[in-house]
Amino acid sequence: MDIKYNVSKVKNSKVEEVKDSISVEEPLEMRLKFKNNDSWEIQNISITMRTPGNDEDLIRGFLFNERIVENLNNITSIEKKGDDVGDYNLKNIIEATINDTKNLEIGKLKRNFITNSSCGVCGKTSLDAIEIIKNEKLDLNFPKLKKEIIVKSPELLRNMQSEFSKTGGIHASAIIDINGKVIAIKEDVGRHNALDKLLGFSHYKKLIDNHSQFIACSGRLNFELVQKALMSNIAIMVGVGAPTSLAIDLAKRFDMTLVGFVKSDSFNVYSNENRVII
Repeated sequence: MDIKYNVSKVKNSKVEEVKDSISVEEPLEMRLKFKNNDSWEIQNISITMRTPGNDEDLIRGFLFNERIVENLNNITSIEKKGDDVGDYNLKNIIEATINDTKNLEIGKLKRNFITNSSCGVCGKTSLDAIEIIKNEKLDLNFPKLKKEIIVKSPELLRNMQSEFSKTGGIHASAIIDINGKVIAIKEDVGRHNALDKLLGFSHYKKLIDNHSQFIACSGRLNFELVQKALMSNIAIMVGVGAPTSLAIDLAKRFDMTLVGFVKSDSFNVYSNENRVII
């Protein structure tokens, strides 16, 4: 979603007034509705800045990636709530109702998710926190990915992005198979939102095949992105930008292959290079 703005474009000391497409950024309040004992309870679980669109995929992916729900079939319904607000007449509240609360940790909903890197928890504490909800490592035998597909991945992202070519302000995440076919792609102003949308959509549509797919992201790779991919047992993650130190540490701990700084003729492998076919 984008909107036109009047912009002064400066080039070679000349100024030109043009209309430019700018990505829309709006808040989204995500709520969870569930039964607590015999009464219904609604809990605000997150407020995020996002690109409007695919909000249902966003909340599905968030609930799954944070392991608030372990099976998307436990989500009975997803509804937009509230009034149409702002310049774009959008409903900026979304509510998911779940039908199985036996494994739901009410206390987890009332803190800012210790596994989320944005909460300020860092270093060994964050890495150990992941092992609370994920204790198995990834199989090092698959998938195997040719270097030709890795260097092609930024081009595959650009070709499939609808907003990026117009605004330059959108992140993208895609699931791509080992032959270079884009299985699904989602966009958002927030890189973590793009990945939540991608995984929420892909799980809902049953598109994920861990033996033959990898995730490619348009920007840098941080702890939170690696964490979300690990929750779906994605074994290879490729980024156009650089990874953070904690992202590398997390990838190494769970045997993920992490690839960054991907250009048309080069890339860096930060962990488990055995999956990369040179």
